[in-house]
Parts: sequence; structure tokens; C-alpha cells
Amino acid sequence: MNFEVKKSVDDKKQVFGWANVAEDEQGNLLEDYQGDSITSEELEKTAYDYVLKFRDAGERHNPALRKKGKMIESIVFTKEKLQALGLPEDSLPCGWWVGFQITDDNTWEKIKKGEYNMFSIEGTGQRETVAKTFAECYST
Repeated sequence: MNFEVKKSVDDKKQVFGWANVAEDEQGNLLEDYQGDSITSEELEKTAYDYVLKFRDAGERHNPALRKKGKMIESIVFTKEKLQALGLPEDSLPCGWWVGFQITDDNTWEKIKKGEYNMFSIEGTGQRETVAKTFAECYST
């Protein structure tokens, strides 16, 4: 699944999209580009930690390229939140929707040109091996 930029507001230098999606609309666990997955509970916990402690936008996980913008929107959609909003539980994936106000002109130009066309959340975690069924290993 791609976590591409879904909306940008040129005159405001704002960009929005999925930072991560843990489960699709049917509740199936998804894998990222590295083959990792995260439970909806862990994604929600991680998102709250990011909002409380960081909120900065950067470039390519490079510490020298941080402070290029600030988070202005964040919600982790869970089945419980969809229910609270009066939405069908299969209307959205379980994922983390974000928005950023970009303050760096060079970074904004890269977004507009499509050089930066998706979100990548930097972080650390503990990998755990998860057994897959035969069908999951060999499905196309």
C-alpha cells in the first residue's frame, strides 16, 4: 500500500495524507515497504507519542534536515472512532491520517514537483517474527 500525499494546499503550504495504515477496511493486517506491520493498538500509541513529543516534519529521516514543517492534523482511525463518528466500520482503513504545515520553501518545492510524494514516519521498534499461513506466503 502506498502512503502518498492525498492533498496539498499550494497557497498555504499544507500537505495531508496517510502516515501509516495498519489494517485495510476489512481488518486485514498490512505490510509496509520493509515488510513490517503494526497492530492498530500499537499504531495509535505510536501516533500519540509522536504528537506529544515531536510533531516536526523533516526530509529523508536525516537529522540535519529536520524542522521543515510542523504537524497540524493527526487522527488514528480505529473501528471505535469510526463508530463514534457515526461511520460504517468498513468505511476507512485503520490508519494514521496526518497534515503538515511546511515552513521551508525548498522542501515545499520538492513536494510540489512530486519529488516528495509520500509520508515516511521515522521511528524505532522491536521486530517480532510473525508466523504466516502458507497461503499468505505464496499469494500474489
